[in-house]
Parts: sequence; C-alpha cells; structure tokens
Amino acid sequence: MAPEKGNKAWSDVVTFPLPGRSPKPRKSGITMIIDKGLGLAETEDLLNLAADYIDYIKLGFGTSALYSEKLLRDKIRLVKAYEVDIYPGGTFFEIAFSQNKFESYLQRADNLGFTTLELSDGTIEISDEVREYIVRKARAYGFKIITEVGKKRPEKNLSSGQIACYANMDLANGADWVIVEGRESGKGIGVFDNNGLVKKDTVDDIVRGLKDPSRVIWEAPLKDQQEKLISRFGPDVSLGNIQPYEILALESLRVGLRADTLQIALNREQTKPYKTLLNIPLLMPEPGKT
Repeated sequence: MAPEKGNKAWSDVVTFPLPGRSPKPRKSGITMIIDKGLGLAETEDLLNLAADYIDYIKLGFGTSALYSEKLLRDKIRLVKAYEVDIYPGGTFFEIAFSQNKFESYLQRADNLGFTTLELSDGTIEISDEVREYIVRKARAYGFKIITEVGKKRPEKNLSSGQIACYANMDLANGADWVIVEGRESGKGIGVFDNNGLVKKDTVDDIVRGLKDPSRVIWEAPLKDQQEKLISRFGPDVSLGNIQPYEILALESLRVGLRADTLQIALNREQTKPYKTLLNIPLLMPEPGKT
C-alpha cells in the first residue's frame, strides 16, 4: 500500500502551538523507533498512521535474525515504500563482528535491502582504529551509517568528554548520525540517572564538546525525557528508542499538542494573540437570558 498523502484532518482549523518542526525528508528532528517484533500487518498499520513522523525503524537487538528471509524482505520492502529507513540493531552488528563476519554481514544486509546500518561497541571492545575502519567500510557499501556511543553496562559509562570525542570522530569518518546510548529502559545509563531523570549538566557538557550537535540522536524512551530534551533543544531535537505505540504521543509533544509542551508555546510571545478570544461575544446566550 502506498503512503497516504493529503492535508491533516484539522489543518485548516488549528495550527500547531509549538512551531519549528521540520517536515520529511528531515535533516534534524529525527525520530527512530525500536521495533521488537511487529508483524507485517502491524507494521503497515503503523506506517499508514504515522509514517510522516518516523524517520528510522530499528529492528531491536538481534531480532532480525529470527525472521524468515521472505518475511524480512517483505518487511524491509514495505517500510521503504513509506519512505522510512530500516536497519538491524547495533547489538546484532556486534555479534557478527565478534564472529569475524563483518564483511559477510555487510553483504547480507545489502542483499536483504537494508538502507542503513547501526555500528556500535556497547558490549564488545573496539579500538579507535577499528572503529574508523568499520564506519568507512560500511559507508563504502552505500549504507546510511548510524553509530552509537556508550556502553550497555552502567559501570562502564563514558564521560561526557569521551562521548563528545567519539561522536566527533564518527561523524568525521562518515557517519550520518550518532546515537547517545540510553538503552530501552532509559535509566542509569548515558545522560539519565537511576530514576530516568535527565542529567542536565551531562547533556550540556556533551553538547559543548560536539562540533555538530544537530547530528546527535538522543535515545529517550520515557516521556519525561522526551519533554525535557524538547524543552532544551526545541521540536527538532532527534530522539530514538521510541516505542511504536508512542509515536503520535511524541509528535504531539514536539508540536505543542500536549500540556507539557503547550505551556512552552503559551509562554512565547507569538502565542499571546490567543487572549483576544476573551473579547469575542458569546455565540450562545448566557443562562437565564434571551
């Protein structure tokens, strides 16, 4: 089924309270969802509803290895038809790399039709020289490249300076985007404390060290994290590890259609004209009057 085009249902009545959201194809404000096992029909339903708001679908962990070849090809073809990129998770790359199958991994991913690859070392150890090699090698195959910076285990967390350094290096070597690790839980990892709260000083330290902060995707699976990052960076902050059923909820946050970010819009000067409504006469008579 081809992607549905046309005006949104309320476009001629209500404008988005929080301006600044970029349309697809986007160069900022990327949304990456994590797919842990959507069937073909579920995937089509999701894309029919929300393809405008999805830039990347990650087949989480090593789940793509559990698909039949036909189903995986069908799913990749379907997602690409909706102008969304799709890729296998970084952990699956790490497994292939640790088994000395990197070249075969690239060849099979290309043959299957994947448009993008995630390259990471969240569980394994890779030297800086090897990291540069795998990014450049995968890029030479024609893939869009997303690298991930950070470790899966909290005790191995990287410092803000290390995260910024690796991000700058990956982008210089040809990566399109760099993900800051947040895992599926969003707690006790990366820029989040053990309760899932955003560590503002850590975020600011990372951003100060980045040459191009607009090319960073912050993994932020929890709603409060998304709201804080949108408040900090605006509607076009790039966010990842979003659950499929949360995609419209996130987009609502981005454009001010939820109370959390509507308040940001109401505090801005350009939204003040809403107060003129107070001067409009009532269309219906007040109770007890004719």
